[in-house]
Amino acid sequence: MKMKSLSLPHSSSILLLLLCFHGVAASSNSSSSSVPSKIGKGYRLISLEETPDGGFLGHLQVKQKNKIYGADIPTLQLFVKHETDDRLRVHITDAEKQRWEVPYNLLPRDQPPVAKQTIGRSRKNLIGVQDYATSSGELIFSYTADPFSFAVRRKSTGQTLFNTSSGGGSGDPFGPLVFKDQYLEISTKLPEDASLYGLGENTQPHGIKLNPGDPYTLYTTDISAINLNADLYGSHPVYMDLRNVKGKPYAHGVLLLNSNGMDVFYRGSSLTYKVIGGVFDFYFFAGPSPLGVIDQYTSLVGRPAPMPYWAFGFHQCRWGYHNLSVVEDVVDNYKKAKIPLDVIWNDDDHMDFHKDFTLSPISYPREKLRAFLDKIHSIGMKYIVIIDPGINVNSTYGVYNRGLADDVFIKYEGQPYLAQVWPGAVNFPDFLNPKTVSWWGDEIRRFHDMVPVDGLWIDMNEASNFCSGLCTIPKGKKCPTGTGPGWICCLDCKNITKSRWDDPPYKINASGLQAPIGFKTIATSAVHYNGVLEYDAHSLYGFSQSIATHKALQGLQGKRPFILSRSTYVGSGKYAAHWTGDNQGNWENLKYSIPTMLNFGIFGVPMVGSDICGFYPAPTEELCNRWIEVGAFYPFSRDHANFYSPRQELYQWESVAESARNALALRYKLLPYLYTLSYDAHLTGAPIARPVFFSFPTYTECYGLSTQFLLGSGLMISPVLEQGKTQVKALFPPGSWYSMSDMSQSIDSKGEYYTLDAPLHFINVHLYQNTILPMQRGGMISKDARTTPFSLVVTFPAGATDGAEAKGSLFMDNDELPEMKLGNGESTYIEFYATVSKGSVKLWSEVQEGKFALGKGLVIEKVSVLGLGGSGASPSDVQVDGNAISATVASKVQVRSVEQIGVASSGDGDEKAKKSLMVEVSGLEIPVGKNFAMTWHMGL
Repeated sequence: MKMKSLSLPHSSSILLLLLCFHGVAASSNSSSSSVPSKIGKGYRLISLEETPDGGFLGHLQVKQKNKIYGADIPTLQLFVKHETDDRLRVHITDAEKQRWEVPYNLLPRDQPPVAKQTIGRSRKNLIGVQDYATSSGELIFSYTADPFSFAVRRKSTGQTLFNTSSGGGSGDPFGPLVFKDQYLEISTKLPEDASLYGLGENTQPHGIKLNPGDPYTLYTTDISAINLNADLYGSHPVYMDLRNVKGKPYAHGVLLLNSNGMDVFYRGSSLTYKVIGGVFDFYFFAGPSPLGVIDQYTSLVGRPAPMPYWAFGFHQCRWGYHNLSVVEDVVDNYKKAKIPLDVIWNDDDHMDFHKDFTLSPISYPREKLRAFLDKIHSIGMKYIVIIDPGINVNSTYGVYNRGLADDVFIKYEGQPYLAQVWPGAVNFPDFLNPKTVSWWGDEIRRFHDMVPVDGLWIDMNEASNFCSGLCTIPKGKKCPTGTGPGWICCLDCKNITKSRWDDPPYKINASGLQAPIGFKTIATSAVHYNGVLEYDAHSLYGFSQSIATHKALQGLQGKRPFILSRSTYVGSGKYAAHWTGDNQGNWENLKYSIPTMLNFGIFGVPMVGSDICGFYPAPTEELCNRWIEVGAFYPFSRDHANFYSPRQELYQWESVAESARNALALRYKLLPYLYTLSYDAHLTGAPIARPVFFSFPTYTECYGLSTQFLLGSGLMISPVLEQGKTQVKALFPPGSWYSMSDMSQSIDSKGEYYTLDAPLHFINVHLYQNTILPMQRGGMISKDARTTPFSLVVTFPAGATDGAEAKGSLFMDNDELPEMKLGNGESTYIEFYATVSKGSVKLWSEVQEGKFALGKGLVIEKVSVLGLGGSGASPSDVQVDGNAISATVASKVQVRSVEQIGVASSGDGDEKAKKSLMVEVSGLEIPVGKNFAMTWHMGL
């Protein structure tokens, strides 16, 4: 049937515990694969009218009822609205009854009209939109009335981005819209050449690009990240679609805002959602650039949280620092090895029998710990500890007693739901309850008064449970026993199958095994505040805890919080950083860490990294060498190891220490760049670590590239990811790339793979043309590194003599302030520009609010300009702000030839190498925070 176009007017308005899970059979669950792929005849659109806010409200009626997965909801409400010029919302829910949605107070957004608002109105002819209005935006909604389907097109190209119509025959592997209480299904057709990214959290063995046929299940679960293609700790039902149309790239994003468990079937030519509750609440983001999609997405779900400067330093952690003296020894050994270290962490070793907000009086006595913290705080180091959500059921435990008194715990049949985690029997706080948020904040305040920690690590918040079902504390036996693995369930438990919430008709592919959805977590029939079922809110647990923790930390001293959360959901980046969970110390997991990190940038969580050297088991020395070379460039860079693994701090092997010194030395020089990227992320959502296609979307060869990545728009990391290799085959998009280890070496690529030398202690990092990179000297700790003089690295295309431009930026602020912004007198933003025109080079700055930077007394001491054309003679008439440089500075002006290196895979990569020069001016004292202009002439 012909689709009617609706062109809408713009309106501004766990650890190891489940490693053995591979052998667990979910025998109680029938496979969903035997169910027909097409369920029912769909719905027909029976009314459609404009709403006062410029949207459209319609009603859908089921065409033919069936009992597969339960009864159909007879009448649905459809709401469609352009929320911005580049964001379209399509919301479908029950027209008669309110259904579960992601709470609007957790994730603020506009609410659609109240259900039943127009159900009784006369049902006139459907709006003929050709005669209606044209949208000022890029996305056009169109529909077919019977059976109902909708499509979203791009206005500028006419290309269909999302199309739910089913031909009904054998040609489509999917059917029309299905909407039941516990089963929702909708599909979209896709062109075969669409490249999709997102739909996580999972470990994707095929790389960042979604692979047709791989399972994509979204349901927060504590299974180790070594499990491939399984639902892991987070749920992010959003994807980016990148297409190359006649040589021009177009990206768009699709979010299904639904917190219920779901399977997403990607077949290459289509994508199908099968969801076990909630509503269809789709948001479409027009892009058309990848960065534009992320900007539009994070403008809805929340901009990434400001991070303190020290968070970009190196972090060291281990589960198994048995007492404070071990921690002190670790800090001392990093210093002796001359390896930078900003933050030292404790897993639960500091706790009194694993209880939150406590200290072991034997292993971590309060006074000795505070003295240690005074010592490291005095030099700028920080300290972070872990907190799990499970609160030990213990009448002598004040945290538990206060929580019980405030009625903060999730309930089952009127009583706090009993589970088991590390301390034994626990209850779980209900972070959807405002009283819980207040109680949690008070407990954090009490703990901070006892131990002035600098951030909190919230773990096990999927939520993880060592048991399943309805449990009681056993009488006459100790639980846990105190011996053997701490993750063995020792409560007396029985399965809960009495309700449809515990045993839904459709079985999602939970944990990759269709496990019961209440397996090793909170029972799905447990109840939250206001009667909300765990069945609906499960995947929001870590998100809601992050919000409560952020509020608590910010309320302590008014400082910028740092929170690391394992479980995440849509919008978590507004409150927390993330690490990718329990990985393995092997080469495969090193490789997997890159696409997982890049995915979280797409999810709006740019502060992300994996456990360097692997969480377990013991990494080899060579692997740890190579992993720190990659991990030094994760946005969040932390070495973390398991209780049962040998020690793997970077100084444990001298060879690893050497690699760490090399890689982290560069990271600490790049701290101002990383921090500026975090400012960009906070403003626009732009990922810190990015897939290469973000900067080169026309270059289709990099669409699936998962072994290299960018920091920002032009700093490319090309690591060794295989055992025994001392070379790396790296893809270089077209243009000039300059080595950060020796700036007199470059690659002038036509868009090819190059084989580069990569000895054990070396990682290839290259800077793209047209970039100005601010750097400092580095140091052993970020507090000191950020006080050192600056240098600027300026890159032009090789041999530039006329018409070339470069730019960069620098953000500086008081990073203890909660907000990261200009206008408060505590920040400075500088834009740098450079041009080459007929052999004349100009470099200048434009400063916004320079007072803060000037107050720090920092200077630019060196400028290095790469890629210049010329005769090789020394530059003439070198001036700063119209004044000739001093004789001392002039004597330090150096000109070097830039050597083309690397042999392309085609064998002709350097046949037409362009001659280029590097000009370096040192000995400068240009104040940071004051506009300047520097010029000189090249001899042509």
